[in-house]
Formats: sequence, structure tokens, C-alpha cells
Amino acid sequence: MIRVQGLEFRYQRSDFVLRVAELEIADHERVAIVGPSGSGKTTLLNLFAGISTPDRGTVQTAAERVSSMPDSARRRFRVQQVGLVFQEFELLDYLSVFDNILLPYFLSSALRLDDAVRTRARSLATDVEIADKLARNVAKLSQGERQRVALCRALLPRPRLVLADEPTGNLDPSNKHRVVDLLLENAQAAGATLVAVTHDAEVAERFDRVLDMAALQ
Repeated sequence: MIRVQGLEFRYQRSDFVLRVAELEIADHERVAIVGPSGSGKTTLLNLFAGISTPDRGTVQTAAERVSSMPDSARRRFRVQQVGLVFQEFELLDYLSVFDNILLPYFLSSALRLDDAVRTRARSLATDVEIADKLARNVAKLSQGERQRVALCRALLPRPRLVLADEPTGNLDPSNKHRVVDLLLENAQAAGATLVAVTHDAEVAERFDRVLDMAALQ
């Protein structure tokens, strides 16, 4: 699913450098990425998704060399192949919860919105206990509720790859376990690969493999 070779990435006007000589994540694998703040965990997810591109080396995701694609092709690739749960959620405050969950279908003609998709969106919302808030504006939600909206949005298109950045960071223990269950169950049901950044050792131990950023560089 993911293959990285000779990767080097730098932010402009920053001393930060991410180097990964080689990394492979198999199809259907469930991988947790751990490491201290500032070690490059979120940056690595962005490189997998083609949000960022490396200064050197290659990133291949779902058989596509995303590190070499033009920006428009990378955007289309993400819509079709990748479900993203951002650390800052990236919700649109002027839209309802329901419309935020459906957002990928509004943004790209590569996805077809129909009644089956709307039914699945409601089912996912029920699974994470926000079905009673579908008509509410997301600006009125708690942080934990916003995080669950972001999770539903990422899982809705049944992507081949799910990338989750601290998906349980703002959740109480009960909702934390529910969200992890939902991630793992949906990834398995869809035959998807799941990669999640986490600081929570209890969450990490539920994955097939744990990658420590210190060991990658």
C-alpha cells in the first residue's frame, strides 16, 4: 500500500528535516505511528497522502507515485483513495454536521452522491453517537463531537487507505474506545489499510504494528 524510499523533507525557514531511508506498509495492515511532538508524524501522513511532496526520494501510495504527481492529480487521488482524519478536523463551520460528513462528495465529481451514501452517512453518525446532531452547525459542537464528524467524513467513501492524525486526542475514554473500534472495524470491512498517529499507548497496542519515528530516521 505504501512504499517510501530515500525520503527527505524540509520546511522552508525551519531547521526541521524528516528523513526516511525506507518504509513499507502492506495492504490491509493497521499501523500506529508514535513519537514525541515535532518528530514528523503528521508530516509523514501528509507525504503519504500527497498533501506534501518530498524534496528528495519517492512516496508510492496505492500503486501511485504520489510524490511525482501534479497538484490536481494528487487532489483527485486523495478524494478517490484516501480517508483523512485531520488533527485539527478541517470542518467547515458554516455547514451542518450532515453536510460536513458528505463534503467529499460535494468537492469532487469523482464521487457520486446518492441515497445509499446518505444512508451510510447516517449509519456512521449513529455508530459514534452524533446522529441527533446531523442538522446542527458544527461550530456549536464540542471538540470531541467535531472529531467524530471528521471520522465519519473520512470513512464515508470507503477509502483504500485511512490516515488518522490523533483520532482519539479529544475524546473521553468511552468515546475513545468507540472511535478506535469504528476505525478498525471499517478498515477491516473495506479491506483498507489504516495508519494512525497517536500518543496513546493503549490505542497503539490495538494495531498490527507500531512504528516509532525515532527508529525511522
